[in-house]
Amino acid sequence: MKTFFLQFFTWWRGQTLGTRFYTWRKGNRVGEDAFGNVYYQGGKLPDGQPRRWVIYRDYTEASAIPPGWHGWMHHRTNTPPTDDSYAPRDWQQQHQPNMTGTPHAYRPKGSILRPEDRPRVTGDYDAWTPEA
Repeated sequence: MKTFFLQFFTWWRGQTLGTRFYTWRKGNRVGEDAFGNVYYQGGKLPDGQPRRWVIYRDYTEASAIPPGWHGWMHHRTNTPPTDDSYAPRDWQQQHQPNMTGTPHAYRPKGSILRPEDRPRVTGDYDAWTPEA
């Protein structure tokens, strides 16, 4: 019963009832990634390309899609990563989750959230002031 209410009232935790119904009617399962997200294809977009979507395992977070699946989702390639002929490019990196808002987030030098002291300001900077 709890799952029904979560699907009915929330879109950020997996799929909604509308997505479940559309997937049941038109979806063909293409594959699953290492994180448990499931990818589907079915129907057509207005430009004639196949409609593709993902059902996330946990929270709906677009940055949770690995590079190979991202290329397939956005029609950059028609070969899904589960296909035997798929080979990642040499320049592709392993997927890293979005760390924004976590203790592992990027904090540049001088950020107020870094434990080090900020570098001292030197005298080589003049602030701009408008001419009167």
